[in-house]
Amino acid sequence: MKSKTLAERIIDFNASLYFDGVLPEGIHVMNPFLENPSALAASSAFYRKYYADNSPRHVIVGINPGRFGAGLTGVPFTDPKRLVERCGITGYEGMITHEPSSVFMYEMIRQYGGEAAFYGDFYITSFCPLGFTRAGRTGREVNFNYYDSKPLYAAVKGFMVESLRRQLDFGFSGDTGFVLGTGKNVEYLSRANDESGFFKKLIALEHPRYIMQYKARRIQEYVDKYLDAFSSVKKTV
Repeated sequence: MKSKTLAERIIDFNASLYFDGVLPEGIHVMNPFLENPSALAASSAFYRKYYADNSPRHVIVGINPGRFGAGLTGVPFTDPKRLVERCGITGYEGMITHEPSSVFMYEMIRQYGGEAAFYGDFYITSFCPLGFTRAGRTGREVNFNYYDSKPLYAAVKGFMVESLRRQLDFGFSGDTGFVLGTGKNVEYLSRANDESGFFKKLIALEHPRYIMQYKARRIQEYVDKYLDAFSSVKKTV
């Protein structure tokens, strides 16, 4: 029997994602693969394009999906605009949105050598593969991070740890993991890593959202930092 490619394993994982635990009052789970008809189809096309093999890759771990990026496309740090224009995925039928984090990531990917080269070496996921929202001051739902509430983290920690373990079992490299977020994301992931042994080593990089919001004039500096970090493991998979 022919073994599944990474693409099919990732797609099966996404399609199976479901959280049925109890969340703190006012916080809602965001599951693009159940709530957005385009997300599973678009992300499946993406993974079949770039992950139709079983070659080892290093893992990059973000926080959790946002409403205007992975919340629509199902692909971390990839908003609909870049999914279509940069990745050439034409089957997406949802809203075309612009997410600053995606702008940074795809500039970095361009300088790395392009989408095929980058995704041939790396796999991006999030510590929590599902997102969260809560009502903002105006009553509209806004993004909420898993670490923004200790009761939320307590409620979802087991799900997060199991989800990351399942993905690493696809055959990704466990020697060095990259963490997007030099504050709470690396703090929480480091603790979980000490307990579960996901990676032998973690390298933290500033989160793209932070870069675009606070360091926009220094984008190239951060692109260079990413590229330098990634080059340190490029030959070790």
